[in-house]
Amino acid sequence: MKIKSDYVMREVAGTYVVVPTGKTSIDFSGMISLNGTGAFLWKQLAEDKSEQDLLSAMLEEYETEKATARADISEFLKKLKEADLLE
Repeated sequence: MKIKSDYVMREVAGTYVVVPTGKTSIDFSGMISLNGTGAFLWKQLAEDKSEQDLLSAMLEEYETEKATARADISEFLKKLKEADLLE
């Protein structure tokens, strides 16, 4: 899975925001804000990654328990799917 190419993430005043581009901006007005972990996962999803790939990357980047990381990733992906941001 990966992020649809019609969305870009930018850092604005220390906050990560996702905005639609092109024709997508007509249907999706506004922006999505991400915390640091969300931004990290978003960057990982610039390329096609599995949930296991994300888990491995997150455990390498952050000092966290595997179960916590897995739950956080699952929740993040659920929100991306609900917003139709994944290919």
